[in-house]
Amino acid sequence: MLRALIKCNKHLWIIYFFLGIWGAPLFSQTPNWKQLDEGLYFVELDAPQKSDLGDSKISILKIDPDIYEFRLLTAKENQRKSRSLGQWAQAFQLIAAINAGMYQKDLLTSVGYMKNFRHINNNHVNPNNDLFAFSPVDSTLPPARIIDRSCDDFDSLRQQYHCMFQSIRMISCDQKNVWAKQPNRWSIAVLGTDKSGNVLFIFARSPYRVHDFINMLLALPISITRAMYLEGGAKAGIYVKNSDFFVEKYGGFENAFVNDDPSSVGWPLPNVLGIVKRK
Repeated sequence: MLRALIKCNKHLWIIYFFLGIWGAPLFSQTPNWKQLDEGLYFVELDAPQKSDLGDSKISILKIDPDIYEFRLLTAKENQRKSRSLGQWAQAFQLIAAINAGMYQKDLLTSVGYMKNFRHINNNHVNPNNDLFAFSPVDSTLPPARIIDRSCDDFDSLRQQYHCMFQSIRMISCDQKNVWAKQPNRWSIAVLGTDKSGNVLFIFARSPYRVHDFINMLLALPISITRAMYLEGGAKAGIYVKNSDFFVEKYGGFENAFVNDDPSSVGWPLPNVLGIVKRK
């Protein structure tokens, strides 16, 4: 039947070619989202492109920002003490947590711009295009969003949100893969948004080239619209826990480095993004 469809519609050959060059199937699986609570869903998908290491799974937490409040937790504001995602979550009663971007050699300061209400972790806006913004000053604004400086008015939006942090753009505002092809691969943590305004915490322990991983995210039926890079390798991770569900995963692969223990303790992080349910 597929052969007949292709014969009748030559455009399917074009679609198959562009997907096939990086190993994705013609049709992606339908996500079987597990509802953890109101406005909170989790799914673990088989990656369209198999890795030669690990389980080739992509873990995704879908968060409704109208129901959940985002929290930026930093070591600079908390006794200069770094913690794993699980330790941050347990100490501050977070339902979920993920990396809040990369950090500098002082093991405290974000690589890019970062503010948490009155606390400024890093006041420097680097050349990277994306920022995750939340806790708006006006309730008429979206409660959380990815700002793309190439198409959004960052100078205005900078004053309209109490909290934001900067990182590397992966998917542009016109849903294009903007990451250059590179040979290196590693475990990956990503922050995304979808067409319904949900925020996505995304993690893959199996190593992938970032450009290829972005193509997979665009091919999956998760309606992703924008995405920004959070962290890679052993430092990347995701944590989710509610009354009857628990996931805690950390990166284990980074080029020549391979950690075969999937239950190893997470890397101590100075800056994390978490969620709590709105009251």
